[in-house]
Amino acid sequence: MDVLVNNAGIYPAVATDATSEEDFDAVYAINVKAPYFLVAELAPEMAQRGDGAIVNVSTMVAEFGLPGMGLYGSSKAALVLLTKAWAAEFGPRGVRVNVVSPGPVRTAGTQPMGDDLDELASGAPAGRVGLAEEVAEAIAFLATGRSSFVHGALLPVDGGRIAV
Repeated sequence: MDVLVNNAGIYPAVATDATSEEDFDAVYAINVKAPYFLVAELAPEMAQRGDGAIVNVSTMVAEFGLPGMGLYGSSKAALVLLTKAWAAEFGPRGVRVNVVSPGPVRTAGTQPMGDDLDELASGAPAGRVGLAEEVAEAIAFLATGRSSFVHGALLPVDGGRIAV
């Protein structure tokens, strides 16, 4: 294994007082536990070879609060911190660990948001919803040797949304 991309995630938009324990457990199982144990399984082999890249996918809502996004945002914020810890743990042995933080991007998963996604994007400098290909390009950059001096970084791919 040369590259691991932890891209899975579920994001129910639900108020804290309406969150079930089952939903909480499901979000943390997929968004935090699965990447944690994938890294635990694969990073040591990469480190033994002295080469590898791990790219985690977070979200802009790990950086600021939005109503109904506490559960999702906190799970992805945990992934951001794990990225930094893994960069410190595995980086000295040749494994680069970084995180991409997408903003509003039109995908099958965000389709139910409809015009709300456009409204969320309108406040960013880019003023538009992103494309999945734009996020994929950032992931590809961090997965290749072109980013050989990038360790523990958070790369926003959000049209500038968390910057302003």
